[in-house]
Amino acid sequence: MKKWSFDEEAETEKWKEIVENMHFPFDDELGIFVQQDGYLEKEIKTVDDLLPEERPINQHWSWDRILRSCYIKQADVLQGLFIFENSYDLATIRRNFEFYEPRTVHESSLSSCIHSVIASRIRNPDKAYELYLRTSRLDLDDYNNEVREGLHITSMAGTWMAIVIGFGGLRVKNDILIFNPLIPDNWKSYSFRVLFRGSIIEVNVSKNKIIFNNHSEKTVDLKVYDKNFKLAKHLETDIMNYNK
Repeated sequence: MKKWSFDEEAETEKWKEIVENMHFPFDDELGIFVQQDGYLEKEIKTVDDLLPEERPINQHWSWDRILRSCYIKQADVLQGLFIFENSYDLATIRRNFEFYEPRTVHESSLSSCIHSVIASRIRNPDKAYELYLRTSRLDLDDYNNEVREGLHITSMAGTWMAIVIGFGGLRVKNDILIFNPLIPDNWKSYSFRVLFRGSIIEVNVSKNKIIFNNHSEKTVDLKVYDKNFKLAKHLETDIMNYNK
């Protein structure tokens, strides 16, 4: 702060003013945050109402028509709930997901990965897997008919997020690694590694167990399904009957 002559009081005073004047429209009847003022006054349809030949709509509709419609390009409300999920209960996250996901066309590489993570969070593995496939195969299957313009690096990173943060349920809270894994029905297993505070933790998830391997010299604190564990060097920990 001294090096950059950072004025903490002046800076935080301005941000407090911004925070106090932020507007978050909310609908009490539906129990959801509203995408924008007036959104619920639009003709509320779902993506299933679109004709296949109209998609992606950003290549077939005028922007005026798109902006007047209820269709959403990417995760907006849900992006906020993803970032600040600790501030909201699971029921609130689920209500917003179930309302907005059917109205999202996912014509952004920033979208389906976030939806996949949230679907895992609300324990909907089928929807999480559907959106994981859309994330991982966005360019391979050219969903948006635009791969000629280049690859979506964000979707590549989003594929990692969908597996590690989504299916693996990885979070960090109070300096503790937290895992709440689930596994898609048509997968036998998956595994990944994370580097945390200088320790490499290997996670292997199968249908009936999770094995953690600590490739470091120090013990790491873990929380798995609200149970606390101390993972010593190269110790394997099995958690049985977890996928409920």
